[in-house]
Amino acid sequence: MMKPALASLLALGLLGCIPKEAFVSPPSSATAVARPATPAEAAPEKPVAPPVDLTPVPFEIARANFVRDTSARFGIPAAEIEATLAQATVLDSVVTAMSRPAERVKPWHEYRPMFISQARIDGGRAFLAKHREALDKVQARTGVPAELVVAIIGVETSYGGNTGRYSVLDALYTLAFNYPRSGDPAKLEREVRRELFFRDELAQLFALGREEKLDIAALKGSYAGAMGMGQFMPSSYRQFAVDGDGDGRRDLFGSLDDVFASIANYFVKKGGWVANAPVAAPATLAAGREPFNPEDWTPTHTLEELAARGYAPVQPVPAGITAAPVSLEGSAGPQYWLGFQNYYAITRYNISKMYAMAVYQLSQAIAGREIPPA
Repeated sequence: MMKPALASLLALGLLGCIPKEAFVSPPSSATAVARPATPAEAAPEKPVAPPVDLTPVPFEIARANFVRDTSARFGIPAAEIEATLAQATVLDSVVTAMSRPAERVKPWHEYRPMFISQARIDGGRAFLAKHREALDKVQARTGVPAELVVAIIGVETSYGGNTGRYSVLDALYTLAFNYPRSGDPAKLEREVRRELFFRDELAQLFALGREEKLDIAALKGSYAGAMGMGQFMPSSYRQFAVDGDGDGRRDLFGSLDDVFASIANYFVKKGGWVANAPVAAPATLAAGREPFNPEDWTPTHTLEELAARGYAPVQPVPAGITAAPVSLEGSAGPQYWLGFQNYYAITRYNISKMYAMAVYQLSQAIAGREIPPA
């Protein structure tokens, strides 16, 4: 569980692991990294949440309910939660960042350079070479390519150079009880849901602190609460982080072995990564045929179905594989791709077709493979 550069990207990006549907921008952290949170172009997930009560709840009551519920849910003394919350501060900078209007959706040929540059490719190659042994072990164990793990770290935090400067406790406290309201009735339900999302992440932070013996008041991350090289939200940390170095702890702040293993585990457990299977393949669309744009990038379409719609891969792909068509606005015209299960797995890290393609192509460049022009 980002993003990490662009402020709007950053917000959810935490997203690395923030359920990106919770952000509008967790592009991650932003200024140094251009990391998207939940970019505007991301396809919305099908609603699965129950109805939410939109009646305003006074801060004091909401806070008291949080302490009571979190104590009961995770077995943490209410006094301990109160003492920690007493250290938390509402950060105007977080409210401002989360209130920032979404920028226009950039076309692929403008979006990709934010994530793929020669400097980032070179940095990824150097990072991969430095940590090759540890990354190869993770690849052998999980089937997730070493270069893909490195690409995630490069996109999310510039290889650990920008993991966030905000107090995670302050950021989540701010968004849990002071999530900005636009005043637009049409946006109220989404704003309430996002506030509740961050309230749950704050509760998850308390549980995480107990489980991993972390001083949660000292943790730093993005303005949306994402942490570490992989930008995991507290819930993703608890659910997908693993102990990669065998020391009995899951440390996404100080253990690279844990970071590498956890990112790979996220792809496997959350994304359904398939070892030794392709991620995506360039395709052509027959003249006169309209692009097929499904609601999301779940790879449910057979090659025969796609062929009937005019799509044909330009390179051999495994027989029987299913895919989702992906259309991108390239500098020389439309680009068409077929995204397979492993492409879908990358979109679980950040629900954006362009994010997934950027991570994939960066991984290919890091591995020394040729990538097409933007």
